[in-house]
Amino acid sequence: MTNPHSPPTDTCILKVVVGSHAHGLAGPDSDKDFRSVFVLPTAELFRVGFKYQGTRMMKEEDDETAWEIGHFLQLALQGHPLVLETLVAPVVTMDDWGTELRQLFPRLWSAQTAYDSFLNYCENQRKKMLEKKDGRPAKYAAAYVRVLFNLCELLERGSFSIRISETPVGEVVRRIKSGQYRPGEVIDLGEYWSEEAARRLRTCTQQARPDLADAFLLKLRKAFLR
Repeated sequence: MTNPHSPPTDTCILKVVVGSHAHGLAGPDSDKDFRSVFVLPTAELFRVGFKYQGTRMMKEEDDETAWEIGHFLQLALQGHPLVLETLVAPVVTMDDWGTELRQLFPRLWSAQTAYDSFLNYCENQRKKMLEKKDGRPAKYAAAYVRVLFNLCELLERGSFSIRISETPVGEVVRRIKSGQYRPGEVIDLGEYWSEEAARRLRTCTQQARPDLADAFLLKLRKAFLR
């Protein structure tokens, strides 16, 4: 399937919906957010002067972040929370390559790496909340707590909930997003879930399999050489 937002030589293998519509927290004025994974023809990678662009940000009626498959797999192995979320979020479009990519999810993350990456992301969200970035501190406060809870789920059961509204913290996150919690209260919640994540990390033995990611990428590159 060709991604209409990219040059015609790019192939979109996976597109998912994320953000408030996926989390069950959308309001009447909520925009839709998407993430996608695309593949460049293998021959393009070997052209003289080729400049690899691993991430693309597209803003039209809706926001979409797209990653080229090689960069996507690298970020997944680094435990990037937005990338890992793409592997479990509700699908908009997906071909056979996208299906195989999603099936790799259990082999793409390691406990310690994911823990470090999720915490780094959450600390950044907390900073944005305190700085009242974009005049939307509640948005970052909600993300801070939501992603910490997702980390706890990941370390406990090997995956995490996208529809946060249906989890034990759903109502709290909804109220945080609507501005009903003070920053100090949000930080207290964050500290609680951070401690819980550290506790669960001690018993989580999950290790990534980069060799399987390499094998998938090699097979895909060969297929897209034709």
